[in-house]
Amino acid sequence: MSGNETGDEGGDGRKKALDADLSQRLKRLETQIERKRPSAPPGHSSRPGQTAGPSPLGQAMRLSTEFIAGVLAGGILGWMFDRYLGTKPWGLIVLLMLGFATGVYNVMRVSGALSKAPGKERDL
Repeated sequence: MSGNETGDEGGDGRKKALDADLSQRLKRLETQIERKRPSAPPGHSSRPGQTAGPSPLGQAMRLSTEFIAGVLAGGILGWMFDRYLGTKPWGLIVLLMLGFATGVYNVMRVSGALSKAPGKERDL
């Protein structure tokens, strides 16, 4: 016999009583937790860690697209301006810089880094 075993049946009865008591307390705890847990709003996923906004990858793709679109638009318009008016490098340089500034502005606008205009406050 090992040192953990007892020779009488009273130990087994106490163990069953403790298990039953533990199960009962566990059920009470589960019901208390369910009562205090807020219900999920309809339409939202129950997956943990998922937010209501766009995913980080989607947001990164949008920000990079906004920036690249501004630079490309400025470059193409500058090239066309130079080609038709014969102002060889200056139209491309100026409009490429304007496209870069527009791309940075768009990224800041989309990411929320720019504050709202003081006269255009949201209605509550």
